[in-house]
Amino acid sequence: MKKIKLLLILTLACGAMMVTTSCSKKSKANNEEKEQTYAWPLATCSTDDTITNVFAVTFAEQVKKLSNGKMKIQVYSNSTLGGDRELLESCKDGDIPFVVQSPATQVSFMPQLCVFDSPCAFDTIEQARKAVDDPEFLSKIKDIYKDAGYQLLAFGDQGFRVMTTKKEFTGYESFKGQKIRTMENNFHIQFWKALGANPTPMSFSEVYIGLQQGTIDAQENAYEIIVSAKLYEQQKKVIETNAVPDYISLIVSDSFYKGLKPEQQKIVREASKIAQETARSQADTRRDKRVSELTKDGMEIVQVDKATWKKMQESSSNVYNSIQKQSGKELFDLYMKNSTSKH
Repeated sequence: MKKIKLLLILTLACGAMMVTTSCSKKSKANNEEKEQTYAWPLATCSTDDTITNVFAVTFAEQVKKLSNGKMKIQVYSNSTLGGDRELLESCKDGDIPFVVQSPATQVSFMPQLCVFDSPCAFDTIEQARKAVDDPEFLSKIKDIYKDAGYQLLAFGDQGFRVMTTKKEFTGYESFKGQKIRTMENNFHIQFWKALGANPTPMSFSEVYIGLQQGTIDAQENAYEIIVSAKLYEQQKKVIETNAVPDYISLIVSDSFYKGLKPEQQKIVREASKIAQETARSQADTRRDKRVSELTKDGMEIVQVDKATWKKMQESSSNVYNSIQKQSGKELFDLYMKNSTSKH
C-alpha cells in the first residue's frame, strides 16, 4: 500500500510538472532549439520549520538559479512521500532522486555510518564539522554511500542533540535511572545505559504523549526539534549533554546522478555546497534564537560542567569499541582524529 501511495503521489506530481513545464525557444542560425525544464522530487521526513527543510529548499533554489531555470526540484517535506526507510529505498531505485535525512537512519543500509553515533567526541560543533569535512574521512564516507547506490552531496547539521527532562540535574549522578527516550539505535541505547540511565527506544511520533503520560522522563533531540515538536510544553529543563551532533545528509541516487550531463552534475555539486554553508550558518543562528524562545517559555537551560563531561566520555569507552568494530578502525580513527575524548 505504501508503494502504491508513493507511485500515485509521484504520478500526480509528474503530471503537474508536465502541465507547468515550458519550452524555451532559441534562435541559432535560423534553427530553433527547444529546452526541457526538469522537475525532480526531493523528499524529507522533517517539518517545514527545521534546518533540514532549510537545507533542502536552499539546494532546490540554487539548482534552479545556477541552471537559469532549466533544472527544477520540488521539495516534499513532512514524510509526504514516505518514512526514512522508504525514502532511502526509493532514492536508491531512482524514483526519488534526492533525499535529505539524518545518517543515523541510514545505518541499517550502510553499517559503517554508525561512526557518527560516537558519543561525547567533540566539545564544539565546529570540531564536529571539521571532522566530517576532513578530505580523507569524507572520501571514505563517499565511497560507502556510492557502494550502497548513492552519491553523498553534502553534510549539514542542526547542532548537537540535547536532553530535556522533568527531573532536577545536579551532575553525572542525575542520569541514573532516568527513563530517556532514544532512537531505535543500539549505540545510543548503549551510551545511555553506560551513564546509568534507562533508555527506552520509541518512535518520535510517540514522544510527546510519552512525556505527557509519564511513560518517559526525558528525551534527546536538537533544539530545532524541541521547538518544532513543542516538547517544551511537557519538559521544563534542557540539559546540554551535546553527546552527538545532529548531522543531516543530502544524497542523490547514484544511477540518477550518472545519467545527468556533466554540466548538470556540476550545477548539482555547486548547489549542494551553497546549501551546506547556508544550513550550517542557519543552524548556528537559529540555535541561539531557539534557546531564547525556550527560556521565555520558562525552560531552564543547564550546561554540563567539565567534571560531568569528563565522566560521560570515560563511560563511553565500551561504546567506542562497539562502534569501531562495526565502522572499521581506519574510519573510526579518522573521525575521532580531532576528538577531545581519550578513546
